[in-house]
Amino acid sequence: QEQSAPVLAQMRKKLLEWKEQLLPKHPMAEAIRYALGQWTELNVFCSDGAVAIDNNVSEREMKRVVLNRKNSLFVGNPRGGRTAAVLASLTSTCRRHDVDPQLYLTQLLTNLPSARMSELSTWLPDQWKLLQTARLSSLQNPVRLTS
Repeated sequence: QEQSAPVLAQMRKKLLEWKEQLLPKHPMAEAIRYALGQWTELNVFCSDGAVAIDNNVSEREMKRVVLNRKNSLFVGNPRGGRTAAVLASLTSTCRRHDVDPQLYLTQLLTNLPSARMSELSTWLPDQWKLLQTARLSSLQNPVRLTS
């Protein structure tokens, strides 16, 4: 962040110079106007440490979407396509929350038929992970009653 701010300032200065030198309809002028129009958003990572400088996570997920789109040609029917989309979404969410998709889906498919409607939100990957972590913690640190 500290090193990026001066580089971005130089970049903005150069873009403004080029903008003045080009005809308004020139493709490069259009690109410069677009970049300047997105300038605030482009600089967010400099002031907010939670924002990454790149979008590699999104790009990786988009790669999966493209692969799924190609694979969806072979799902057989619309219902199969919906099922594949749900499974892709769940496994993607598992990866994002560092949950083993195979373990999660095995437990989900085993327990979902007997789950109550009020419990369904606990089967979302992030909530499931919290419950699993709490269960493991209670097993590792049992409460001892003293008299």
